[in-house]
Amino acid sequence: MPDRVLYAYAVTPATLDAASPPSGIDDTPVRLVVEGDVAALVSSVEREAYAPERVELLTEEVGWVAPRASAHDAVVTWAGDRGPVLPLPIFTLFRDESGVRQMLRARAAELRSTLARVGAGEEYGLRIFRLDEVLAKQAGTLSPAVEALERQAREANPGQRYLLERKLETERRSELRRIAADVARQSYDTLAPLALEAVREPLPAKGREDAPGIAVLNAFFLVRRGGLTPFQEALTAIVRTHEVHGFRFDFTGPWPPYHFVRQRADGGTR
Repeated sequence: MPDRVLYAYAVTPATLDAASPPSGIDDTPVRLVVEGDVAALVSSVEREAYAPERVELLTEEVGWVAPRASAHDAVVTWAGDRGPVLPLPIFTLFRDESGVRQMLRARAAELRSTLARVGAGEEYGLRIFRLDEVLAKQAGTLSPAVEALERQAREANPGQRYLLERKLETERRSELRRIAADVARQSYDTLAPLALEAVREPLPAKGREDAPGIAVLNAFFLVRRGGLTPFQEALTAIVRTHEVHGFRFDFTGPWPPYHFVRQRADGGTR
């Protein structure tokens, strides 16, 4: 059994200019395997180092995964800067070049179609966070129900005020969630028609130390190359409207179209 396997980063058109790519995983040279009018960017790695059972164990170790994920992304991003690219999942392995070619042949029509679809655009990410400490102070201006309870509590006698303030606190928490959900939905519904494709992903885990607040939207947009200006203008208007009320916006990109590649191309090494 050969002691090396091929690690695959992405599928590209066969016409990709593959001169001077960045180093790949484990600082290995990256090359192009061409089959017809599609190709795959690959590098040779040690079979034992990437045995499925070993990778499964080591994926729990950030110190091991991070540099490999960074190298993987660097190669995919480099290819995306030069034309259409179909990113493959990290740790996609093939026994040898014939396995890569077989995958490219078997999926040629699908790969061509996907490259044409995602190649027309670039991926951008948008996360919206609610800052409850700020938003709670604004709730009365955003929610008639909260505004009414706040007015009643101000005008009530001390005994009534205590009960109303407890009711107000419950209502405010509920309204913060509703307001945030409305902002997330309206933002997505405004921006999605300005993109070729859009997708909402699950919200990131709560309690992340680097998060500015509670995430209410985690969305990705495939924006037509050269057509970002209308999208940015709409997003700027959204930010100006909602940021003062206690929302934060994290807009990133362009990225390779990771979130718009639906099917896994897994060569396997078993």
